Parts: sequence; C-alpha cells; structure tokens
Amino acid sequence: MNRDGVEAIADAVLYEGYMLYPYRTSSVKNRQRWNFGVLAPQPSSGQESFDPSSMQAECLLECDSTTQVTVKVRFLQIVRRFVGRLLSPRRDVHFGGETRYDLVDALDLEGTKHVPWEEAREREVILAALLPCGGGKPASLSFEFAAGCEYEPLCRTDGWTVGVIVRQWEALSGSVEVSWQACEATLVKATVAVLNRSETASSPEQGRTGLLPCSLLSTHAILRATNGQFVSLLEPPEHWKAWAEQCANRGVWPVLAGSEGDRSTVLCSPIILYDYPRIAPESPGSLFDGTEIDEILSLRILTMTEEEKQEMRQSDDRTREILERTENMPPEQFIKLHGALRGLRTLSPEAE
Repeated sequence: MNRDGVEAIADAVLYEGYMLYPYRTSSVKNRQRWNFGVLAPQPSSGQESFDPSSMQAECLLECDSTTQVTVKVRFLQIVRRFVGRLLSPRRDVHFGGETRYDLVDALDLEGTKHVPWEEAREREVILAALLPCGGGKPASLSFEFAAGCEYEPLCRTDGWTVGVIVRQWEALSGSVEVSWQACEATLVKATVAVLNRSETASSPEQGRTGLLPCSLLSTHAILRATNGQFVSLLEPPEHWKAWAEQCANRGVWPVLAGSEGDRSTVLCSPIILYDYPRIAPESPGSLFDGTEIDEILSLRILTMTEEEKQEMRQSDDRTREILERTENMPPEQFIKLHGALRGLRTLSPEAE
C-alpha cells in the first residue's frame, strides 16, 4: 500500500482553501477561508447554525475474523495570531506576566511587516486495532485539546524587543464513534461518526466567525484495514450494489485510496473525489487553491507586483514558502506544468 500517496492526498484535502490566490491577508477571497469539512460547536441559544456539528461516513468492508481496522480522524484548528507593540523597547522580556503591549493592526520591524492572521494547527485522533467481524463491538473515543497561548518576541538586530506575536487557540472537545453492521457472511458496513462537543462563548452577533475558533476544520477520516478489503462505493460489484446504495454519508465522500487496485484504505473526504486520487507528479508543491491548475497559479504569482509579493511573503509562513518555491522554480520544472499525456492507447478499427 502506498501510504505516502494516501497521506499526500489527505494533506491536500486538509489544506484545501487554507489560503487562496492572491495569497494576501488583504484579499477579499481570504476573509472567509474555512469552507470544507467544518464541524461547528452546537450554537448557543439564539445563535444560527451555519455548519453541522457532526459528520458520518459509511463504507463496506470485506473481512474475516483476522481483520483489524484503524481509523484516523484529522482536522485543523484555528490559531489566532495577534501582533503587539511594547510600550517601550526592553532587553529582557517575559511575556505572559507583567510585560505590557498594545495590540496593533501591523508592526514594521526593520523592513518586515507583521500582521494579525488566522493560522492553523493540525490535530488527529486515532482508534486502532478495531475488530469489525465476529460480533465486533462499537468503539468510541472522546478527545480534548486544551486552550493555549504562545508568545514570540519581535526583536531588533540590536537585541531589544519591540513587539510580540501572540498565538491563541480555544479548547476543543469531541468524540469519534465507530460501529459495524453485518451485511453478509464476509461483508460489514462500517460507520464512523465525528461530533464536535466544544463549548463556545461567542455571541449571536458574531455569527459564523465567532464559532470557527471552536470548530473542527477540513475534517476527514482515513480507514486502514489489515487482512481486509474495502468496497468501492463508486463502482461496487453488482452483487453488492444494493448494500452500497444503503451507505449514508453526511459531509464526507469515501473513496478508495493508495496504489491502484489496493483496497485496504479508504479516505473519507469533505471534497468529492474519485477512487485512487493522485497528486500530479509534475506538481512542485501545494498551492491550497484546488480550483486552479499549478501553471496558471504559478504564472499569476510571478506577475504580482513587488508590493503584492511583499504582502504575500509577510502574510503567512506557508504562503511565503509558495512564493519562494515559485520564484526559484527552474525552467525545466515550469515546462512540466504545461501538461502531460497519460494513459495513451491504440484505438481499434471499429472506433475510428
């Protein structure tokens, strides 16, 4: 099984829409970034529900008494980045105590502009060695990620601290539940449900924006079977088609993943995919914007003004890496982005 290929696709799903072209915090496109796989907390009284609080994936598995399944649920958590300016420069600073600073919209430090933004932290929950056959019992796991805060001093080259980057995240809690239903002698239906149980103190006036810090973002699941094989829901065998049609999926789309023909892994994605999705080998790296092709996005990045590139560079570490990678891309790599021929075959005379 090509585990690296599965993880690469899962990472693409995880960061789909994280930062859209033109990759700048001032862009209107990037003011509502979190659009896929959002599991919000249950809204408080009087609040509108913008996103569901749970997702459910159902798929079919051929198994026997030796089959074991591992379920990995992955999502992003918002980390809010604030920028502060010290009331006066200091040599020795200990943040979180009595060091005082004012939050600002931007802080210029020797040619580098620091701005507030929403970053993301990867989270995952794993249920391992589950037994689907032989009367396999349901399994559940509750998870919690504590609220936290980190401080990054902003120092001049002379060593004096003039500002601070503050990163804060809310507490998250939820549960993953896995259950099995026997269909036939060697066929079971696996159900994976993920629920956000986080509490939020946001007010109704804050709307969806107030709920997102306590939400699970880009939520998806990877199911791996040992001594078992999953069944394609897109192209199930005719004798199991009726069972496939009974699978109820909410907020996710299960597809076979890994090497072509290997049925040991299913990716339950919030984005509609086909069986055995692939990252194009010509792609030099993630661009986060799946609605465009690499060549177009790369050319657009290169045609940005120096001022726009500077804002892109200072917006986020991930977007800075995109800019640097694109600007340093060798010509032979750029040519590969123009297109590729795959799967050529000879037509029969009847098809001509």
